Amino acid sequence: MTRVRDIAHRYSRARLWSYPSGQQLADDVTQDVCLAVLAALPRYRDTGRPFEAFVHRVASRKVADAQRAMARHPVPTAEVADGPDGDPTPEDHAVRSSELEAAMRLLEQLPEQLREVMLLRVAAGLSAEETGAALKMSAGAVRVAQHRALTKMRAAVRSREVSRN
Repeated sequence: MTRVRDIAHRYSRARLWSYPSGQQLADDVTQDVCLAVLAALPRYRDTGRPFEAFVHRVASRKVADAQRAMARHPVPTAEVADGPDGDPTPEDHAVRSSELEAAMRLLEQLPEQLREVMLLRVAAGLSAEETGAALKMSAGAVRVAQHRALTKMRAAVRSREVSRN
């Protein structure tokens, strides 16, 4: 279960960090994934695929459920503080949001498989072997796919810079 929790937490954190209370939401989804995997173990049949692929499938469904739930319900906010806080400023949020939007636009231009490779490798921090197990690819194929994705993203950035000038 420790391994399942690590995979689920990395994936959840990568997909949910930008939501309000994203860290808590990722922790909750991780717990839901662990419970779902534990509940599904008696029905699990080894079909030759890596177990990580099964965990990834459960995690992706739980993350999608959480994203849908966040879209339907307002998020309560804390009370207003009496003094200044050390949280990021609105400018920091604007810069981060702008960078996130730019990264998401680049990722959206990639084919689905390359996008998943980038999210698992970069955002979730999985190794090539772990990513390959989750996506039913070899570690070498994951590295090649990541290289292709980065090349496409660099080309998109360059073409955007050329069109601005």
